[in-house]
Amino acid sequence: MKQGTHLLAAAVLAATTAPALAATDLTVYTAFEPEQLSELKTAFERQHPDINIKWVRDSTGVVTARLLAEKAQPKADVVWGLAATSLMQLDQQQMLSAYAPKGLDKLDSRFRDSKAEPHWIGLDAFFSAICFNKVEAEKLGIPAPTSWADLTKPIYKGKVIMPNPSSSGTGYLSVAGWLQTMGEQQGWQFMNGLHQNIDRYTHSGSAPCKLAASGETVIGISFDFPATSLKAKGAPIEVVFPKEGSGWDMEAAAIIKGTPKLDAAKQLLDFAATEQANALYNKSFAVVAIPDVAKPRAGYPANIKGQMIDNDFGWAARERNTILAQWSASFDGKTEAKQ
Repeated sequence: MKQGTHLLAAAVLAATTAPALAATDLTVYTAFEPEQLSELKTAFERQHPDINIKWVRDSTGVVTARLLAEKAQPKADVVWGLAATSLMQLDQQQMLSAYAPKGLDKLDSRFRDSKAEPHWIGLDAFFSAICFNKVEAEKLGIPAPTSWADLTKPIYKGKVIMPNPSSSGTGYLSVAGWLQTMGEQQGWQFMNGLHQNIDRYTHSGSAPCKLAASGETVIGISFDFPATSLKAKGAPIEVVFPKEGSGWDMEAAAIIKGTPKLDAAKQLLDFAATEQANALYNKSFAVVAIPDVAKPRAGYPANIKGQMIDNDFGWAARERNTILAQWSASFDGKTEAKQ
């Protein structure tokens, strides 16, 4: 009897511990800000304790380049939190798996691939903003800019830091936005003038705003999340949304074609499209894929969507390599060394 009891106990123990031993490790590539990762991971794994997210995080350009380099032998299962224009590039290379997540019909039509069975879904929108250090500017007698055009004025020489568009999605959405709103000829002329005032280009989209907040520069071209977040935490900055409008992109999610963990990947895409996930995105971004979820955020213009330019994502994705090649040939000399 004792032996039978021991065998039964062992069987029960094995049954109760098997799910933990069988947990699926899901490799998720992302460009979400580091401070977002823990909460998103916890929320998903609470619902799916049999799936463990293993983040691989870097800036948008670096993640995009890595995914393209791994095309023949993909290492990622899912992309969750990468610019939609980057996912469009991957889709052009037939690297994404078609999947319609649960709740797809609740998403704003702009926040999904146009195919009947989408290859990617949007999560939230992020757009260009200027971080202006009031304290440092007052010491130097420098006025706050109100437009992109202002940044070419001689008074800002050496006082502007911007992300490199080759490594930063924020940098690229700014460049693509200028070319669309100003026209290509005037857009490149503007960037030539801006370059004269640039101190350096960073590899991170949030870094210019953080550098402005710390007083290392007067002006940082960045995006809305770090700008409004740092100001809310007491940084001595003004957030400027230029009067010409802001280039923007969506953070998006997709399944990498060929993943051996397709069921788990689909569960993550399902979660990424939920109201719960959108509420988490809304903690960082004012515009999210499910409009009814978005709550007003301090520091944004009243007409947020009016600030966002009429963006041709297809053009931005198709022309990305050409634009970046021209930008690098003209301006890369001021890019900071990679650490």
